[in-house]
Amino acid sequence: MSTESLAQFLTLFHACGSRTAVLRKLMQARDHKASRVPVEEILDRCKRDGRRVQNPNQIQARVEADLKWAEHESNHLLRYTDATYPTLLQHISAYPLLLYASGDVKLLQQPQVAIVGSRECTPGGAQHAFEFSAELAAAGLVITSGLALGIDSQAHQGALTCGKTIAVTATGADQIYPRRNRRLADQIREKGLLITEFPLGTTARAEFFPRRNRIISGLALATLVVEAAYRSGSLVTARLAAEQGREVFAIPGSIRNPQSRGCHQLIRDGAGIAESAEDIVFAIGNLLNFALSQQSDTTRSSRPMLEPEQAQLLNHIGFDPVTTDIIVERSGLTVDQVSSMLLLLELKDFIQSAPGGCFVRI
Repeated sequence: MSTESLAQFLTLFHACGSRTAVLRKLMQARDHKASRVPVEEILDRCKRDGRRVQNPNQIQARVEADLKWAEHESNHLLRYTDATYPTLLQHISAYPLLLYASGDVKLLQQPQVAIVGSRECTPGGAQHAFEFSAELAAAGLVITSGLALGIDSQAHQGALTCGKTIAVTATGADQIYPRRNRRLADQIREKGLLITEFPLGTTARAEFFPRRNRIISGLALATLVVEAAYRSGSLVTARLAAEQGREVFAIPGSIRNPQSRGCHQLIRDGAGIAESAEDIVFAIGNLLNFALSQQSDTTRSSRPMLEPEQAQLLNHIGFDPVTTDIIVERSGLTVDQVSSMLLLLELKDFIQSAPGGCFVRI
């Protein structure tokens, strides 16, 4: 992406004031067959639409601040049309047009599981979040959460013990909220990724957190709620995940624990019960295959895609060793069919042999 092209997009982003307005101005620019639209023209169009706009100097200062921030080697500005923009996020309604990312942006193209829950979690809930996160990360999944205190923090920390994590924030990329998580944010920036849709300088406001939640669920194949009261932002994330066509799981708890009531309601509404990390890994097989099929051409060329029958069989193979007999039983195929496809899956590096005649997902 050229600096000029990025600067032009940032000008639209800061001048128009809304996602709809940005898209409208981009379409108008295409209708006029303009390779670039002057700042003054953008502002005139916004004013004609009855929008309040900043003066050109303020907009230019914000654009320059963004470009300067992106000069740091770990910082990135991702437009919704860029190849590095997360594929799954493009499939939700009202996806962000711009992401500020700090850390390893390649994680955005890897399969993710969101783990969310109460800020005022119990010791047992904290332990569950940490352990589930560590086990899922060890299985090769990136753990996504919101950098909040409680369950979010435990999920990030668990993932960092043996894998990668992404924190989605409700502030600008130069702001950390809550302040108590500054050290954790630094660790995530170094070993994972921090992302936000909010411009630099944006401080935390209550209405920003539901907007952040749609990104958390939109990035992930599945969302796990560890603990949540009836009136919890985590339930909003779970609802958004269901609306986005993703899997939703909840960990059941004591009937006397108010932080379990939200999870019990999710289970009554159809969420999967998560008793182990393997429950989640096994259930997201179909979505994982979809994520692989939607990756960039570069990724596709480095890893062969599967035929539908092979993809179906892969869904019956977990990250724990399973025998051919178990795979035959799960799939309903014959031994010959399974043996043939197992060989192809192994040659394509989707599975590998394990002791005892078993196979495991890679």
